[in-house]
Amino acid sequence: MVRLENVHKSFRTPAGRKVVARGITCTFPSGVSVGLLGRNGAGKSTLMEMIGGTLRPDSGRITIAGTVSWPVGFAGSFHKDMTGAQNTRFVARVYGVDSEALLAFVEDFAELGPHFHAPVRTYSSGMRSRLAFGVSIGIPFDTYLVDEVTSVGDASFKRKSRLLFQERMRSAGAIVVTHSMMQLRRLCQAGAVLEDGHLTYYDDIDEAIERHQANLGTTDDDED
Repeated sequence: MVRLENVHKSFRTPAGRKVVARGITCTFPSGVSVGLLGRNGAGKSTLMEMIGGTLRPDSGRITIAGTVSWPVGFAGSFHKDMTGAQNTRFVARVYGVDSEALLAFVEDFAELGPHFHAPVRTYSSGMRSRLAFGVSIGIPFDTYLVDEVTSVGDASFKRKSRLLFQERMRSAGAIVVTHSMMQLRRLCQAGAVLEDGHLTYYDDIDEAIERHQANLGTTDDDED
C-alpha cells in the first residue's frame, strides 16, 4: 500500500514555477495494478520518483506499507565500469536476495549473451534497458513502479516482458505509466489521473482512461 497525504511538489523553470502536486491525498491499495495517466509534462515521473524515494516532496507525507521497487527498467543507477553481472550481484546484496539466483535469472531473461560479462558502458541503450528490467522484475517487491514496462526490445522480448510482469502481478501490486491505453487495459485494474497537480483515483481503469482522454480531447482511435 502507498499512501500520499497532502503532498505538494513544484519546480522552478525558465517559464516560471511548474506545480506537479497540489496537496495530493490518495491511496494506492496493496495488490492492485494502477495505471497512472496524465498529459506529457503533468508530473507522472516526478510522482513515481517521490513514491520510490529518489525525490522528496516539498511538503506532505508518503507512507509505504511493504516493499516498493525503484522504477522498473531504470538503468541510471548502474555503475558503468562494472559488468552487467557485477551490477546484478551488487543490487542483490543491497536488497538482501540470493545473488546466484538473481544472476541466473537476469542472464537468462535479458538475453545479453557474452555482453552480460562486459562493462555496462559498452552497452547500447536497449541493452541497458533489458538489463535494468531483468534486475528490477527479478526481485520480489510488494509494489512495482513501472514506466513503459513493455517498450524495450523486439516484439518477442516485449511479449516476454509483458507475460512476466503479469505473472508478478498475481502476488504484487503496481503503479504503471505507459502511453498505450491497450497496455493499461491489459495490465491494470484501477487508474489514477494526474491533471494540473491534482490526482483522481478510479477503481475502474476504463473510467480513468475515459477521464484522461476527455482531458486531452482524444479517443482510442487517436492512439495511432
